[in-house]
Amino acid sequence: MTPSLYGITVLELSRVLAGPWCGMTLADLGADVIKLEPFGGDDTRGLGPPFRDGMSAYFACCNRNKRSLAIDLLAPGAAAVIAKLATHADVVIENYRTGTAEKLGVGYQQLAAINPRIIYCSISGYGRSGIGAQWPGYDFVVQAEAGLMAITGPADGEPSKVGVALVDLMTGQNAVIAILAALRAREHSGLGQCIDVSLFDTQLQSLSNVASSVCFTGEDARRYGNAHASIVPYQSFHASDGDFVLAVASDKLWQQLCETLAQPQWLIDPQFCDNAARVHNRDVVCAALAELFSAQPVQYWLDAMASAGVPAARVNTVKQALEHPVAHDRDMRIAIDGIPLVGSPLKLSGTPVRYQRPPPALGEHTDEVLAELGLDASALRSDGIVR
Repeated sequence: MTPSLYGITVLELSRVLAGPWCGMTLADLGADVIKLEPFGGDDTRGLGPPFRDGMSAYFACCNRNKRSLAIDLLAPGAAAVIAKLATHADVVIENYRTGTAEKLGVGYQQLAAINPRIIYCSISGYGRSGIGAQWPGYDFVVQAEAGLMAITGPADGEPSKVGVALVDLMTGQNAVIAILAALRAREHSGLGQCIDVSLFDTQLQSLSNVASSVCFTGEDARRYGNAHASIVPYQSFHASDGDFVLAVASDKLWQQLCETLAQPQWLIDPQFCDNAARVHNRDVVCAALAELFSAQPVQYWLDAMASAGVPAARVNTVKQALEHPVAHDRDMRIAIDGIPLVGSPLKLSGTPVRYQRPPPALGEHTDEVLAELGLDASALRSDGIVR
């Protein structure tokens, strides 16, 4: 089947995670993503171990389905190559420090002058305008600055970052959404536009109900560890041989839990009877549950909750999650030319995602891309413009 974004050409002038994540998602959906890399390559090519046949796991996670063109944008003559690329491109993704793209000749105004239909997605730490426009942006720093660390970690411990670069990933997804919207708008206007997506904005918005509660009350949010600020019980518990999580997100589920635990008195106890009461009496409720749960192993409770229709799960390691039967049933474990990868969560019935290319070697497709543009790769290589 023809992929959703067949015929769309993307120039990816980004590195590390947010921009490459955006580019990979577009590539999975069928776009031809040409990754323009400096001669030293994307930073993540060197971030390891682990490596497999010289490729880092970090680079592999966000660069499949792309073609790599190694180019020195500062070399005399590079501008002509960029002009050719821009003429044929639909989308540009960049995540340079503010002002750097313009110095390299790949700023929005410069490329839009060549191709007014181009959609230019600029990804930064704090946006391209305002007080933070010149600040460097990294996921870890933004997790701290935009409130995520303050609500993550043990209630009585120190603030903690999330174990994966979540802000980068969410920003990459927001960039995809904005690009798809701009492509749709271009169908009507005939013109491209500039998109400004930042890590800070993304993280602030993703505080969702926590930020909303602060807006409502004026009181700051606090950490609850593995518990929930507004729902009880909605947290992890210790069984006799390990941990599991329990998500009783409604009073109907609470009734089912009480029946399963043979505790009908909790349904009429004023401290337990509804969610508001349970939140107010959190310590009493959770202590009573903890005492019960400690008497049996995790699997006993998972079986009981499954029978009752109460959401619960074992706290799996990453390896266990990757080996989970759902991961296999949903085709979330894939390999391309021997490179093991996690698959796309996007499941389209008519235009499914494609897994066409493994993550590319640096400059692997330089000659191929230049030939498509009618350019002499050998001459450009001799001039030090490409590799």
